[in-house]
Amino acid sequence: MKIEEKFINLLSLAIPFMVIMMLIVVVSRYVFGIGQTGLQELIMYMHGLVFLASAGYLVTKDEHVRVDIFYRDASKEYKHKLNVILGILFLLPVILVTIFYSFEFVEMSWKISEISTEAGGLKYVYVQKTLIFLLPVSLLFALLRILRTYKWK
Repeated sequence: MKIEEKFINLLSLAIPFMVIMMLIVVVSRYVFGIGQTGLQELIMYMHGLVFLASAGYLVTKDEHVRVDIFYRDASKEYKHKLNVILGILFLLPVILVTIFYSFEFVEMSWKISEISTEAGGLKYVYVQKTLIFLLPVSLLFALLRILRTYKWK
């Protein structure tokens, strides 16, 4: 098993924990009348981590969302050419735009040691903001893998 698959398997364990934590939040709020702001924020952080970190993996495994009109019955070579071309057309701009627009945002969050604005919220919001960089990094690895596995003829 490759290291990325081990990471994704580990990451997938966060999903049942998020469900359990959300159940705790709901029960504590509606049964006991106690708010769990910190736990709610932790669930959001984990949710962001799961989606941002797994995006590139899903692209490399060809499990991402697509319109199958032209793709479903196509040959393997056509599918791969389409993945390369669309990867360059769509993945590369998303990578660049995400890095460009989030860099200053994340940098400022670290400079001011941003904390939650909610009472009882988590103190390290800047760590959560840094998770934004997982998306372009994971998509970049996906794009590189797509390009590496394709041999132009």
